[in-house]
Amino acid sequence: QVHLVESGGGLVQAGGSLRLSCVASGSSIFSINFMGWYRQAPGKQRELVAMIPATGRSADYADFVKGRFTISRDTAENAVYLQMNSLKPEDTAVYVCYADVKVDYSDDEYDYWGQGTQVTVSS
Repeated sequence: QVHLVESGGGLVQAGGSLRLSCVASGSSIFSINFMGWYRQAPGKQRELVAMIPATGRSADYADFVKGRFTISRDTAENAVYLQMNSLKPEDTAVYVCYADVKVDYSDDEYDYWGQGTQVTVSS
């Protein structure tokens, strides 16, 4: 089994910063290709925030976070981070970690999700 555990959410004022962390663990992990962050606000669909490949290069960002958020990862630690600056009230959401995992018992890759961490930005 594979588990993703997020941390770093909280309450911050508009214009402030937060750093989210996510660590993947599990004895069946062979390698992790993409890792990323999605978010879901109340009454809205889940949306992609940022995604980064195993190389750590060529990350993709949603237009609404470009220039404000930075995704990074530590491949050796199976960890991904999201530095969020210049936060806005509309960034308020549950942020969920994602990993595209190749397991050691199959040639397939599987999607795994964390439980999510709440980010609340006050105006």
